[in-house]
Amino acid sequence: MDALVTAFVAAALGEWGDKTQLVVALLAARSGRPAAVLAGLFVAAALSCGAAAFAGALVAETITIRAMTLLVAVALLFAGIAGLIRRKPPSIGSARTPALLAAIILCLAAELGDRTQFLTFALAGRFDSPALAGAGATAGMLAACVPAALLGAQLQSLVPVRAIRIGGAALFLITGFIVAVNALRLA
Repeated sequence: MDALVTAFVAAALGEWGDKTQLVVALLAARSGRPAAVLAGLFVAAALSCGAAAFAGALVAETITIRAMTLLVAVALLFAGIAGLIRRKPPSIGSARTPALLAAIILCLAAELGDRTQFLTFALAGRFDSPALAGAGATAGMLAACVPAALLGAQLQSLVPVRAIRIGGAALFLITGFIVAVNALRLA
């Protein structure tokens, strides 16, 4: 259960102001079909988080708990630093591509090597629960992107995305330092 909740919170915080949220907002605004965009996001998130969680569980079998805890600390610090970098709205391509397909492709591309994927990888290995970590991260991504799909292009003007992104980054950095110090003190 720890893996589910931790991955949910990490993904929900990590996605605010991230490329995936911006893609969802732009696609929903352009297509006028937020449900199709959210369905595409769900497919992309499940694939991305599932693959990251599976890989994290495989790596966890080969390293010590101390190393895995340090990996979680590095993932948290990476997420904090990445959260401080402003994201530009991505290009969303052709208007002829169906919203569902465009959402799957663009959200998958936005998530490759992203902080949410890295956090899911580390948390799945640390908690030895890839299914729960993957499900939690997928749900967290959806929770962060539902407002983007519903508000579309108005998201930036109605929600303090920048403040949420920076606040989340600060939380990731603080938590990363605490986890790193505790990992280094493990006997």
